Amino acid sequence: MTLLEADTGVTAPAPPGARRRGVPKAVLNLISVVLGVALWWGLSATGPDIPAPPVVLDRAVELIGDGTLGADVLASLRRVLAGFVLGVLLAVPVAFLMGWYAPVRALVEPWIQFFRTIPPLALIPMAIVLMGIEETPKIFVIFLASFLSCVIATLQGVLGVDRTLIDAARVLGSTDRVVLTRVVIPASSPFILVGMRIGLGSSWATLVAAELIAAQQGLGYRMQSAQLYYDLPTIFVGLISIGVLGLLMDRMLLLAERRLTAWQETR
Repeated sequence: MTLLEADTGVTAPAPPGARRRGVPKAVLNLISVVLGVALWWGLSATGPDIPAPPVVLDRAVELIGDGTLGADVLASLRRVLAGFVLGVLLAVPVAFLMGWYAPVRALVEPWIQFFRTIPPLALIPMAIVLMGIEETPKIFVIFLASFLSCVIATLQGVLGVDRTLIDAARVLGSTDRVVLTRVVIPASSPFILVGMRIGLGSSWATLVAAELIAAQQGLGYRMQSAQLYYDLPTIFVGLISIGVLGLLMDRMLLLAERRLTAWQETR
């Protein structure tokens, strides 16, 4: 006890590192996975016609052994990464232009909102007619889903920058370029990264629809082929593969977000 605590009778709060730590997050994640698998196993035993985890695992081992799953994963990853990266690369500058210049926002925003209401599946016929049946229409559909998700979040970040910070920078003699690079972009970075995470989720969600376009490989293609033969274990392998890949990529973005926005106070 310090002299101040003895005089006032008030105990100083413990430093953050000295507080009691709860259950580690990794342990909670593991518990969640175990409970989820147990629930799945219980449903497969007592409920609808759902394959049990061992059956799905056996099918996954077969698909890995003959190289099918590896080829499908690589094909889907190429499409998702290409569409996602292109979407982010276009969404960020478009969002900054819309947020920085009101006339640009007035011209572009109605079209963004218009296309956001159209599901990617509805664009497949147009994509086939205009781009053929090769990889281009598949990547385009994924790109559009990524772009539309990312641009909205980034735009919200640009519009939400504290006006006081911008005015203070201008008072100090900063040019528009300096204000943009030193104030607006750093303040918007959390929203950009959140937009990237949303765009990544949209890219994976659009994958199955994209692989309707004359695909010969891919997780979505494999699931659609299995549907014709009521091959539920293969469908489950595809679903789990998409979920695991999407989760791993999201965690990578989350790690980058924590490093790039370490200055931001979070819970």
